[in-house]
Amino acid sequence: MMSGLVSIIMPSYNTAPYIAESIRSVMAQTYTDWELIVVDDASTDNTDEVVASCHSREGGNLLSSKIHYLKNDRNRGAAYSRNRALCEARGKYIAFLDSDDLWATDKLEKQIAFMTKNGYAFSYTRYEEMDENGTPTGTIVSGPKRITKTGMYNYCWPGCLTVMYDREVVGDIQIAEIQKNNDYAMWLKICRKADCYLLDENLARYRKRTGSITHACHPERSEAKSKDLSRHLSLIKWHYKLYREAEGMNPVVSLFNTGRNLFFGVWKKMKYVKR
Repeated sequence: MMSGLVSIIMPSYNTAPYIAESIRSVMAQTYTDWELIVVDDASTDNTDEVVASCHSREGGNLLSSKIHYLKNDRNRGAAYSRNRALCEARGKYIAFLDSDDLWATDKLEKQIAFMTKNGYAFSYTRYEEMDENGTPTGTIVSGPKRITKTGMYNYCWPGCLTVMYDREVVGDIQIAEIQKNNDYAMWLKICRKADCYLLDENLARYRKRTGSITHACHPERSEAKSKDLSRHLSLIKWHYKLYREAEGMNPVVSLFNTGRNLFFGVWKKMKYVKR
C-alpha cells in the first residue's frame, strides 16, 4: 500500500464512445498521485483501442505506469470487474469512476483534503447529471451530511462516481458477485468500519444513459426512465437479492430492508435531488 496514492477503479463494458473523456478527466486532476485501473468486461466494441490511444496521445511511458488496462476473458459483470481492480490496487485511497462519467479537475485534491482535515475514512460528494451526449441537465444529487451504518442500510445515498475511502482504516474489500447493486454492497461493508461523510460540493458528472454499467443502486434514476410495473418489480427483486444473497440475511429481514430502502428512495428524491 502506497501512502498518498489514489487507486481509481473503472469497470467498463462497451463504452468506447465515452471512456476517453472519462480517462481525460482523471489525467486532468490537480492531485497527481494516482493510478487508474480499467477492467474491461469483455467488451465487443473497440474500448481497448480507445484506451491505447489515450496512452500514445498523452505521452507513452509515463501514462503506461499510471493507467493499467485489464480485460476479462468473458463477460462477468461489474462486481467481478470491481473486485479484480481492487485486488490490483496499490493505493492508500480507493476511488471509483465509471467509464462514462466525469470528474471536476480538483475532485481528488478537495476530497483528500476534506478527509485528512477531519479524520474521515469514507466520504462522498454531490454530483450533477448529464444526458447521454454530455449536456448537463441541471439536476444536482446530494445526500445526508453523515451516513452511519443504519443510515446506509436505509438507502444507497452516495453516487458511486463520488466515493472515496481510506484503505488503511477500512481494509481490503471484496463483494459478492451479484448482478445489480454491487456498489451498494460495497458501501454496506465499508460502513461497518467507518461512517460516510458528505463533501458538500458538486465535483462529478453522472451520464444518464441506457445500458450504463451501474444504475440499479439509485431507483430515482430508473423511475425517470420507466413507470411500468415490471420496472418496479425488478427493482424490488434486486434489492431483496442484495440483502438475501450479498448480506446473508434471512427472508423476513431482507423483505423489511427492501421495504425501507424503497421508502427512503422516495425520501431522497424529494429532499436531495434538486432540479
